[in-house]
Amino acid sequence: MSQFVGAIDQGTTSTRFMIFDHAGSVVASAQREHRQIYPKPGWVEHDAGEIWTNTLQVIAESMRKAGHRATDMAAIGITNQRETTVLWDRRTGRALHNALVWQDMRVEARVADYQREGGLDRFRAQSGLPLASYFSALKLQWLLENVDGAARLAESGDALFGTIDTWLAWNLTGGAQGGAHITDVTNASRTQLMNLATLDWDPELLSAFRIPRAVLPRIVCSGARHGEIKVAPLEEVTLAGILGDQHAALVGQTCFEPGQAKNTYGTGCFLVMNTGTKPVTSHAGLITTVAYRFEGKPAVYALEGSVAIAGAVVQWLRDNLHMIETSADIERLALEVEDNGDVYFVPAFSGLYAPHWKHTARGVIAGLTRYANRGHIARAALEATAFQTREVLVAMEQDSGLRLNELRVDGGMVANQTLMQFQSDILGIDVVRPAVAETTALGVAYAAGLAVGFWRGTADLVANWSVAKRWCPQMPGPRRDQLTTSWQKAIKRTLDWTS
Repeated sequence: MSQFVGAIDQGTTSTRFMIFDHAGSVVASAQREHRQIYPKPGWVEHDAGEIWTNTLQVIAESMRKAGHRATDMAAIGITNQRETTVLWDRRTGRALHNALVWQDMRVEARVADYQREGGLDRFRAQSGLPLASYFSALKLQWLLENVDGAARLAESGDALFGTIDTWLAWNLTGGAQGGAHITDVTNASRTQLMNLATLDWDPELLSAFRIPRAVLPRIVCSGARHGEIKVAPLEEVTLAGILGDQHAALVGQTCFEPGQAKNTYGTGCFLVMNTGTKPVTSHAGLITTVAYRFEGKPAVYALEGSVAIAGAVVQWLRDNLHMIETSADIERLALEVEDNGDVYFVPAFSGLYAPHWKHTARGVIAGLTRYANRGHIARAALEATAFQTREVLVAMEQDSGLRLNELRVDGGMVANQTLMQFQSDILGIDVVRPAVAETTALGVAYAAGLAVGFWRGTADLVANWSVAKRWCPQMPGPRRDQLTTSWQKAIKRTLDWTS
């Protein structure tokens, strides 16, 4: 009898395979990092072939650790970094170019061109998204126009586009020998090519971005039977779940009721609120997106605020400035000082995302005096994530008309007690970490398990959720207001740096 569900968690910096039991507990896990490729300032690429190789390796390692065979697995799912754009040859299975990562800014000039013709919100009515270098459409356009032969192959259907979920699903289900060319509604909603109302590729958007339909995958539900795995050690296991990483975390946090929200702290930071079965148009700089869609049920929508740089600023301090040896050292360094010393770090390395959407912004460290030391910079780097989250939450409450009384959190940075306490302080609400912190992988495992009957319904998933840690606000209101005012001053220093 199949007793477990697996999840491929393909993120910006690494790939994991995790195995869960019926209680939602982790049985086994394996992880491998992949290279971050920076050909030019602002350009970020991944080797799609390396990601596929790593995926096979972590699946094999995790199954070996658990002592499982394919027959032990009820289903698997894929959750992935979104917007990252892959173009490959259907006949050979080889990528035509490195993947363009969601952080990549090479299409900045194209964003400006489209914006001049119709404004920042030119395509928001159909796609729910503002014009930004973040989304996949302009990345795909760049590949089609800059990779030799790509446009011709796309027109003929011999070049295939996908976000990372599509790339992995195609390879897992047969690749060049008939692999399924699919994406789910959540990932499709991040391309700026899908219509939120029809949940299909929008002819007007395809025309505007000059994308041939033949290159696009078929859009499917987040939880459904998508095909059988053709590669060892998961032969004949059903691929039954696909969710973009932030949507998967929403499911993993069991935010199934309108008004429930979660924030994931990873390379970037992503606050997502369930808004129910009708999309809510944002007037405060957020994104309207599909939260998830389970087979036989209507789509559920969400508001999202995306922060480009969260954990990545810690990596920058480690790798570029060599201020710390490991990412975990950031908390120790921050605790060497009592407060930020009036230092503010706005890490607008890829411009500012929600709620500002300023691709011309660049990072600044403001408020430096001779008093400031590396501890103040470390604390300011951590606090930047919390300040940016506050901006998004305020915008979300304005758009939704709902007041959050707690925020569910997950991701790698929630292990940082100093950051989580400051997050609660600067928001003025409770911050709650669940017992299973790996909610992204858990969420897509839930989607896959629901599709094959491993779990009977969402009530089973809610019953699995429990609190591991709760942080309550301790900061006086006047101090919170003072810090927020200074942060807003620092934000103003970043704007239009490259204009």
